Amino acid sequence: MVKTQLILIASLAAAASAFSPMQTPSTVSFELRTESYLSDHRKCSPPIQQCSHTHRLFPYTSLFQNSATAARRDFLKAAGVAAVLTTLPNMASAETIVPVQSTDYSFPTDWGLSFKYEEDAAKVREHMLLATGMAKGSEKMEDFGKNMKKEMVDFVSYYRRFPKIAGKPSFSTLYTSINVLAGHYTSYGFKYPLPEKRRKRLYQEYTEIDKSLKRGR
Repeated sequence: MVKTQLILIASLAAAASAFSPMQTPSTVSFELRTESYLSDHRKCSPPIQQCSHTHRLFPYTSLFQNSATAARRDFLKAAGVAAVLTTLPNMASAETIVPVQSTDYSFPTDWGLSFKYEEDAAKVREHMLLATGMAKGSEKMEDFGKNMKKEMVDFVSYYRRFPKIAGKPSFSTLYTSINVLAGHYTSYGFKYPLPEKRRKRLYQEYTEIDKSLKRGR
């Protein structure tokens, strides 16, 4: 009799479970994660700020977002390093060569302006190249410096009055170089060569001026 009753109870339980809503593995897993998250949330002290609806239901979403953000950041860092490493050889090859100062040069005979910008800019640049490369004790160094300074002052005074010329990259760079060389003459006179650091800067600017003039800029 007891055995019959147990069999009957088991049959009724099986029938009841057959008609109840089924829980899929994903549903069970979701409920467990949600319950675990809410339990941890309640244990926090002090209470944390209420998060959004999405994060309450899917507590692991922020973890996936953080992981994706970190991966993207690492990729950008690697790309930046690769770009720098690729650029370094080109920078090294484009480094300006500073020649050794020498007393050997030819004293110019074409001082003065022709009032044609491209010609005058190229000539002033060539004369400044000679001045920058002069060593102490060069022949007629003082005369050269005086002529050089006058030519530079005349060049700037004349061409800066024309907006189209004053806006050219070649003029602005040459103007900067003229200020450096003229400032050296004012501070040290015409018999002292330029220091190495200043010479390197000037040679870099001379290269830029030459490129701009060749492009008509």
